[in-house]
Formats: sequence, C-alpha cells, structure tokens
Amino acid sequence: MPVRLPVLAKLCAAAALLLVAVPGMALEKVTLQLKHAHQFQFAGYYAALELGYYKDAGLDVRILEGQDGNAPERDILAGRAQYGTGASNLLLARLAGKPVVVLAVVFQHSPYALAMRQTGGDPDLRRLIGKRAMIGSLTDELSNADELLAYLTKEGVPPASFTRVAHSFNPEDLISGKVDAMAIYTTNEPDTFDRLGFPYDIYSPRAVGIDFYGDNLFTSEQEIANHPARVRAFRAASLRGWQWAMSHHEEAADLILNKYSRRADRQHLLYEARQMVPLVQPVLVEIGYMNPDRWQHIADVYSSLGMLPKNAGFEGFMYRVDTGRANLTWLYRVLGVAALLLVLGAAIHFSLLARERKRALETIRKGEQRFRTMFEASPLGIALIDSISYEYRDINARYQEILGRSQHELRGLRWLDVGHPDDIVHIKAQMALLSTQQISNFKALSRLFRPDGSVAWIDVSVNAIDTEAGSHPHHLCMIEDVTAKKQSEQLIWQQANFDALTHLPNRRMFMDRLGHEILKSQRDKTRIAVLFIDLDHFKEVNDTLGHQQGDVLLVDAARRISACVRKSDTVARLGGDEFTVILCELEQAEDVERIAQDILRRLLQPFELGAEQAFVSASIGITLYPDDAIDIDSLLKHADQAMYAAKGAGRNRYSYFTPTLQVAALSRMRLTNDLRGALKGNQFELYFQPIVHLESGAIHKAEALIRWNHPQRGVVSPLEFIPLAESSGLIVEIGEWVFREAARWVQQWRQCCHPDFQVSLNQSPLEFQREGSSDDSWLQHLQALELPGQSLVVEITEGLLLDASNAVSNRLLQLRDAGIQVALDDFGTGYSSLSYLKKFDIDYLKIDRSFTRNLAPDSSDMALSEAIIVMAHKLELKVIAEGVETPEQRALLAAAGCDYGQGYLFAKPMPAAQFDAFLRDNAMPSAESIVKSN
Repeated sequence: MPVRLPVLAKLCAAAALLLVAVPGMALEKVTLQLKHAHQFQFAGYYAALELGYYKDAGLDVRILEGQDGNAPERDILAGRAQYGTGASNLLLARLAGKPVVVLAVVFQHSPYALAMRQTGGDPDLRRLIGKRAMIGSLTDELSNADELLAYLTKEGVPPASFTRVAHSFNPEDLISGKVDAMAIYTTNEPDTFDRLGFPYDIYSPRAVGIDFYGDNLFTSEQEIANHPARVRAFRAASLRGWQWAMSHHEEAADLILNKYSRRADRQHLLYEARQMVPLVQPVLVEIGYMNPDRWQHIADVYSSLGMLPKNAGFEGFMYRVDTGRANLTWLYRVLGVAALLLVLGAAIHFSLLARERKRALETIRKGEQRFRTMFEASPLGIALIDSISYEYRDINARYQEILGRSQHELRGLRWLDVGHPDDIVHIKAQMALLSTQQISNFKALSRLFRPDGSVAWIDVSVNAIDTEAGSHPHHLCMIEDVTAKKQSEQLIWQQANFDALTHLPNRRMFMDRLGHEILKSQRDKTRIAVLFIDLDHFKEVNDTLGHQQGDVLLVDAARRISACVRKSDTVARLGGDEFTVILCELEQAEDVERIAQDILRRLLQPFELGAEQAFVSASIGITLYPDDAIDIDSLLKHADQAMYAAKGAGRNRYSYFTPTLQVAALSRMRLTNDLRGALKGNQFELYFQPIVHLESGAIHKAEALIRWNHPQRGVVSPLEFIPLAESSGLIVEIGEWVFREAARWVQQWRQCCHPDFQVSLNQSPLEFQREGSSDDSWLQHLQALELPGQSLVVEITEGLLLDASNAVSNRLLQLRDAGIQVALDDFGTGYSSLSYLKKFDIDYLKIDRSFTRNLAPDSSDMALSEAIIVMAHKLELKVIAEGVETPEQRALLAAAGCDYGQGYLFAKPMPAAQFDAFLRDNAMPSAESIVKSN
C-alpha cells in the first residue's frame, strides 16, 4: 500500500521535535559537595551559581562547604550529594571498587606539597627522618596523603621513618615547632607563612616526576546512568563558571567575600587566584581537559610504590565527553532525521515507482540536497580528490576552515601542496597501494602549513570511491583538526621532561638521555663525562634578595652553562641549584677540563638581578664512563662525591672522581652508622685539659673534650666524627651527654678542689642554632646538682656571630640570664669584628694556637696577641691563650697580661679519672711546678 504524503509530513514533524529542547521545565535540585571550606579554590562553582549558568542549564544547585579532612566521595556514593570536588586519589577509590567517575579536571597540576622550616643548610627532605609530620588523615585511607607518601617513599623517606600526626590544618603548628613538617596547598599556606615572616622550604612531588592532577569534578556511575542530560548540563555550566573566574580574579574574590566567606581577606583570595594560574593553566589547556595517558602515569606511580597492582585498569573512570566545534547532539539528531527522511523518501520512491515517477525523481533530488547539506555541515573536513592529478573536485566548508584557505585558493592547489614534506612521502606510498587496489583505505597523522605559517596537525582518512570500469578514479579525503590535542600532549610531555624555570631537561629526561648515551658509547667505543655542578653561595643570594631574584639567577646560570657545551651535549637541572652536564663522544680528557674551566669562569661573572649584583661560583664533580662506573646510578653517585670534594677543597673548582673518594664516602657512611650506636654503647668518654691562671699557676678551669673509643677502630678523632654528627643531627644528643658528664665532674671538683671551678664546653653552630634549645633543661639540671650557672662556660666560634640570627641572639641572652658564661674560641682566625664583641655578652676570648705557636719578642704574632689582650681587657673580657707549649711562650703571654693559658706545656687532655687525680695533686700549684711535673 503506498505511503500517503500526509503521513510523511507527520513523521517528519515528529522527527523534528527531536531537535528542540522543551522549555519552561522546573529546575532540578542537585547538591555539590566541596572538599574544603569556601575559598578561591572553588571560585568557578560560585560563579556558575551566582551568574545564572546553572539556572540556564535547568539546575537548582546547592553548594555545601566542606570541612577540613572530609571525603566528598562518601557523600556522593551515599546519595547525600550528586557531585563533588576531588583529587587524583579518586583513582585509588575507583580501583578499590567505588563507582566514582571524574567529569573534568580543573587543576592540571596538584597544589599538594610539603612545607618544613627553613634551616641554614641546603633543602634536604631527609631532615624529616625521625621527626613529626602532619600529612593527611590518620583514619581516611583516601586522603591526599597518598600523593605525598608516594613522593617521600621515592625520595628514601618511607612513612615508617617519621611520625605522622593528625592534620590540624593550622599553619601555627609548624611555625611554633609543634610539628616539623606539614602538608600544604601551594595556593594557600605559603601566603600565611610569608605574612608572618616564617622561613620555610617547600618540597613538591613534581620535583621527582610525580605529577598528579589537582582538583577535579566528579560524580557517581548511578548519577550518569540515571541522569545523563543533567550530568552534561552540570559539567558544562561548571566549566563555564571556571572560565569566568579564571579571567575575573578580582570580581570572583569580591563574590566570595560578599556571598560565601570572610574567613580569608581579599588579599589572600587574590594570592590564591594568582597561584592557581600555573596549576589550572587556563590559557594553555581547556579547563576540564584530562588525558588517559596522564591518569595512566598516576596509576603507574601508585603501582611502582606498591599502592596499586601493576597494569591496573581504570575503564569507566573518565567521563566521556562528546567533542567538536558544534553541538554534536544537535548534529546527530539532524543526521538521524536526515537518515529517517532518506529512508522514507526511498520507501516513497519504490512504492510509487510505477505511478509516480515524477514525484519519485523529485524525492531523489531532495535527498541529494539533504546529502549536500550534511556534506557541508559535517564537523569533518571532506574533499573529493582526482586520484591521478590530485586536483580538488569538491570541498566542504570545514575542510577550508582547517586548511585556512578559501575554495578559490584550494582550486589552484593540488591535494598535497600544503603538506609537510616528511609526511607527504608516507601518504604518497599509501596512495600507490590505493591506486593499485592493494588497499581500499588508509589513515595517517599528518602536518600541513597554513597561510600564516602555522602548522596544523590533522588526522587523515582516505577512501577509494567505487566507480564503473573505464570511469575516472577519485578518492574521498576526510580530515580532523587535532592540533589542540597534539599541543596538549606536547605540553604534558614538556612538563614531565623539562624544568619549568630554566626549560632545561629535568632529572627524568637527564636519566633517559644518559642511558641512551651509555648505549651509544658501548656501541661506538667512546667515552662520556658527567659533570655535577652545584652553585656556591646561592642560598645566601636567595635568602637575601628573595626567591624571585634567585630564580632569575638560576635561569642565567643555565644559559651560561649551556653556552659552554656543544648542541650534542646535554645540560640538565636536577633541582635547586644543582645542574648536570653530559659530554658525549669525548676524544681527549683535556676537552672535559677546558669545558669545566669555561663553566667556572662564566659563573664567576656578576649576575645582574635588577638593581643588585650577585656573585656566586661553582663546585664541579667530574666522572668518566666507562673509566669510573658502568651504570647510571654509580656515575651520578661518583660525580656527586667528586663535587663535594671540590666544595670541601675551597669551592670554585672542579674535582675528578677517584676511588679514594669512594672509599672515603663509604668510610664516612659506615662511621655515621656506628656513631648512631655510640651513645647507647657507652663508647664516648670525656677528656679534660687544664686551663692555668698564668700569674698564680692556679687551676680552677678546664676544657671538656669528647673522645670516641670505637670498638674496632680505637680512638676516633673529633675532627673526624663531629662533622658526621652535625650532618646526621646526632650532635644534639651528643652535646646533651657532654653537658651532663661535665656537670657531674664539675660538681665533684667544686667540692674537693676549688669552689669556683669552671668547665668549658664546645658547642657546634648547628647545636647552638637549633630550635627549642635546652637552656631551661640545663638550668634545671644544674639546680638539681646545686650548681650555679657560672660553673659552666660555653665556647662558640666567631662565625656564629658574624650574621647572628634572632635565634642566636636569644640564645646568648638566655645563657647570660642563666649565669652561664660564653667564650669566643679561635679568636682572630675568622672575619673578626669588634662590633659583635660590643653587641653580645662575651666573657672570654681564646687566642688561637696559630698565634701562640710562633710567639717571639717583636714578632707580628706577638704584636697581634698583645693587641687582642689589651682590647679584651678594655672591654672587660678575660683572655685565654691556646696551644702554649714552651716556657718562653708562657712567659711572653704572662708579660703581655694574658689571664690564662692552655696547652701541652701544662698538660695534655686526659681522661676524667686521670684529670681528677691530676687536679687533686695540683690544686693550687705554681705555674713552674706544673711545668716541672709534666
């Protein structure tokens, strides 16, 4: 039975309804659960609500403020909210069986980092070992802690090596020393630290290639299944709000203050906004963009650290969004209607073929017209190409738009005229197979040049068109512009492999290139040099002029180092002020020295930092492949050891790795390990050396000197183990032991030998400057022994006072208030300044043995010693001469008015029991009798 046209009209009208949204519907109520309190971190959602974007999408949205430490995924899965804000740890939730789905990524990089109090040394994450850290929740397995714990584990600081405490989200806990480290958002807490003048170091997982996404928008599988249109609408409106917020910082900050929260002031909200720009990257990446390869990288990091099984799949975790420049839903409906009409037209054609030929021909014409409409409206670029001449026969508008050329311009060009030469070779080879019918179609990724000189990346699909025998062959070319996708992939690759500040290869790329160069060296039988470069005095520049000027210096240093090497060599920045260089295909060792000298010379030139000049130098360690090592880790370790040897030799020099350095490093490591058990093993012993009153010969002072009786190595010199104790942090425990032992003996000697007997204790600068010094506990211990503060003298070096911090000044005041006297050791050997003698409460000056050693009448050393003695007495200070070894030296010093002497002339340092006997025998002797007895 033939189909009536009225029926066709009704079907077409019904199909057309698919293209029209139904207006006037009631707003759907949904809830968005934030993961933290109101702040600029969620500005896009506030903007979408207050500017009516959600309402335009048919949604009535309620935004719930989060509490510190809460987990929105629980609220979503429990149905208390439909949408939430999360982080990369949602991947762990998904792989733990929780049906969460990420809709969009807002932060392309995570703001999560670790903050620690800045110390006098270089930043070192290993300072956290044995300390307390606020990292994530102690009860929620899906807190943001996983990202930092992965970072710490990779850096050799596993969770078992420090104490985790519950996160209070209060920066004051770090400032006050209640904890030693805390997890922070780089968009938030640093502003508080800066305002309070708190010195801090930030450790970011990105430094070692752990580059997680930050904040994202997510929902549940149930929400997507039950309300797919609502999900699309909510996502689109939210991203629209984010686009507005990231381009209207001040307006968004005012909106938050007026509508949501006044906990943070406007200045802090704008600080958040500025810090979010490099994390969100709204100019470089479309807000909401996410990449499965990036999620795979995150999963691989978790897997490598044992937090996920290897090759864990996360299908369904990423929300699939329809892409395209036009509304593809509308386009699909158009195509669906068109297909329906074609089917109906064909039915009419065949049913009326005999009786209604004219009407059927009209239907065919309309069908062709509709096909033409779809051809022109297609989101793909489509062109009909002559298979022999490569001339264009037909071109749609999208094809012209992608190529940036009009139809008239393209008519004058051949198909491959604007293609990249490297890609044309491959396409022509495929076309040869197509023309010989060996294949019917092919796909390729290609580049083409636009009229403005820019390069576009396109996915090309070419299909042969079936033709009758003898007819002219054509092929159909369809192209899709994937430039934005390629740029995003390039950006992700760039961020993963290059340093954001200097644009040099980062540690990851450096290791990769070094591996390739080693393989190439093995094949070609050539040598490689690895240079490890550390900038000397960079920290002083950074602390004095600020991090921004420090960054300028690093960029200039990178440029100078790069100018010293060939293009085939590699210069990388490992982090901080550390650079590395790979010199490949070396012909002679002299080339390495020439380059190292050139680097040293260039880095010695002044750095122009705005209105200031800064001066640094470099310490360079050099190791050779295959001479010194045959694997990457050993090469880097040896270069690092050689660098420290250069630094220890005085800086501004280079040093080659030698097996001796490795032996010394291994010895230091073993000695440090032994040092950790020395206190518990009672291996330390105090020696005492008398300090003699030169005029009377009386002994009522002594210096306490620590000795280490190693069970295998015998007595270890303090010059060898004290630096290790300082670098390992054990100096504090050792210093406390020395204090208690000295106090015990001085109590005994005050009772039996002299009521005013004093013992001097040496304090390391690190021990003296430490946070939370133990002056109160010292005073309490002395009081328990019924000893006054004057029973002890603390010896410090000049360097400690040259640039004394508030901590040093406060410590000196505390010592004075406790009655503990202070002696300035090795006076005259450093950058001596009279100003600090006047500024600080110093009781004794100790003339260094380098002056005493060469004392002779009318010598320069004698003149200097006399000047020191006169100056000290004018300032009401007592003077102690060290290194007195001859009666002549003692006589000259006594004649000059020196108060006390100390040295082998009187006695060598001796164990406490032996010194006790010595002291009882020489309680009030003359100086001559002491000399004769020794």
